[in-house]
Amino acid sequence: MKEFILIFKNTHTVGFKPSPEQMEERMNWLAGIAAQNKLADKGNTLSPVNAKIVKAVNAATDGPYTEIKEYISGYMIVKTGTIDEAVEFAKANPILKNGGCIEIREVITLN
Repeated sequence: MKEFILIFKNTHTVGFKPSPEQMEERMNWLAGIAAQNKLADKGNTLSPVNAKIVKAVNAATDGPYTEIKEYISGYMIVKTGTIDEAVEFAKANPILKNGGCIEIREVITLN
């Protein structure tokens, strides 16, 4: 099995709170993946405001940038045989109903 990170990107404004129904839908989606023993890491929600950007010129600036249309709101890691299976999990995520999107990348472990 390979591991794939699902990076959740959202277009909501800072301070957006999902409704109880939306939270239940998200939890059911996550529970479905866990029930298949495909959940490697449930991930976390990331702060949209408390962040810094570090650049090669040894400077740190506030971030994420407000000019971008979407920000990374969280992540999770799934265990699947192929990226296509990870895509199928992502297609069922409720974030897509609210204008969000999901980036999927294979996790490469360093031995």
